[in-house]
Amino acid sequence: MFDTIISNGIIIDGTKKPRYQTDIGIQNGNIKTVGDLSNSKAKNIINAENLIISPGFIDMHTHSDISLVNDKYGESKAYQGVTTEVTGNCSFSPFPAGKKGPNNLKKGLWETAALADDPNTNWTWNTLNDWANTIEKNGTSINIAPQLGYGALQVATGATEERSATKTEMNEMKYLASEAIEQGAFSISTGLSLPPSAYASTEEIIEICKAISHYDGVFYATHARVGPGKHISAIEEAVKIGQKANIPVQFSHLAITDWRYYGHGPKMHEIFDKANKNGLDITYDMYPYTAAGAGLDQMIPLWAHSGGIDEFLERLKDSNQRSKIREEVKEGRGGLPPKWETVILSSSNNDKNKQLIGMSIIEIAQKRKIDPAETVLQLVEQEIGAVPVIIHNRLESDIRCFMDHPLAMFGSDGNAVSPNGFYKHAKPHPRFYGTYPRVLGRYVREKPSVLTLEEAIYKMTGFPAKRLCMKNRGLIRKGYIADLTIFDPKTIIDNATFHDPHQFPVGIDHVLVNGIPVIKNGKHTKSIPGKVLRRGKT
Repeated sequence: MFDTIISNGIIIDGTKKPRYQTDIGIQNGNIKTVGDLSNSKAKNIINAENLIISPGFIDMHTHSDISLVNDKYGESKAYQGVTTEVTGNCSFSPFPAGKKGPNNLKKGLWETAALADDPNTNWTWNTLNDWANTIEKNGTSINIAPQLGYGALQVATGATEERSATKTEMNEMKYLASEAIEQGAFSISTGLSLPPSAYASTEEIIEICKAISHYDGVFYATHARVGPGKHISAIEEAVKIGQKANIPVQFSHLAITDWRYYGHGPKMHEIFDKANKNGLDITYDMYPYTAAGAGLDQMIPLWAHSGGIDEFLERLKDSNQRSKIREEVKEGRGGLPPKWETVILSSSNNDKNKQLIGMSIIEIAQKRKIDPAETVLQLVEQEIGAVPVIIHNRLESDIRCFMDHPLAMFGSDGNAVSPNGFYKHAKPHPRFYGTYPRVLGRYVREKPSVLTLEEAIYKMTGFPAKRLCMKNRGLIRKGYIADLTIFDPKTIIDNATFHDPHQFPVGIDHVLVNGIPVIKNGKHTKSIPGKVLRRGKT
């Protein structure tokens, strides 16, 4: 007697091996049998005839650290077939708070839209363990694999200014980093084009990584120093950190956003391939959209952010400093002026600005009868923090190039949210709702196809599980955890758009997390079987 039998399905097991047809028996959350179960019985029978059974999708790059505190069902990801969210990316994690406490950490991380789910969320935790206990007490429909954010270390120790960290701060960061890794963080992440992480030198990052590189399975994930003309040097720095610190590297959301270098994907791949050939374990993730999601504050020069939100706002009150900041916003980071017509406001915490959602910075500037650079400063002031925007800045041909490479896996760079939750009046990036069905529908099924179905599933399951050193997830094998996604390869497709992102995909019939149905016959069951996973223990 099994808890669940999935019968007659076509299995793609997450290894890139050819598909095959058989049954799966699940007992106590584990895959008990993979084989003919026509004479067996179960409490729950799922007929998967003509459907694909794959391991549950592992979203390698997410920012659901806080959204899953507030929205335990994680609908935008569960409906995509995602069973595990990898959080703590781009240097931002909601732990550790250190001696300064959680309120200081929350305030210190104001400059990222990544954690800007609901600013009214009460941060009551100090460590990874505390945060994980909060998540599991509330319950969650999907698993979470947490990473440690370098920016959180800086805020916790006071290293938030544009300067080198002191010896005392470095020692405290090493202690807090080791504590989080020992509590189960899978990696340490940086956001080197975002304050305060951007203030860290290559040498400082190497030193912190050396302090944790001896832990089994730990790796370094980086949102690199991206910017005009930095598409090569960004990868080179990541390679240097990995080699000098003797730590594997995960390069986040690989893309080309500088129009002068569109088509340079093969040159970027040469750096990855050379490093890999020389012995560095390096991989990358990417998402299948020609637009980015970011915070409008990223258009503001880094020096202006030094010291945190209060000091930044004080600088804006000084007419001379405001003028200097405005001119640098106009010039653009790296001297490449932004194309303001491509920068779209996607969310607002200020009731007076909600009417502007969906408008470009040019349109808002015209409405306010001011220049775009001043518009940026006003919006950041009025929101008192990150202003989520969508930036249309990529080529479809580059997306296909990055997707096809053997070192590539997928990550949405989005949050697990609900259409009726905090974002209901916003227009978040459609990657929140559509990343994985988009790959399987538009890039696998539709012509000209980029990947085979087996290759795509591997990049969504077995490959990220390998990067995370997971011992019993990411594959369909006897004894593995029953995180499974069952979908129709003929109909699976994303529906979310930039104009109307709160739309679930179609073609995904069932999603099981730890053996429990979270999506059943295309509907969320409101079950909360998810767990906060720990490095080396899953």
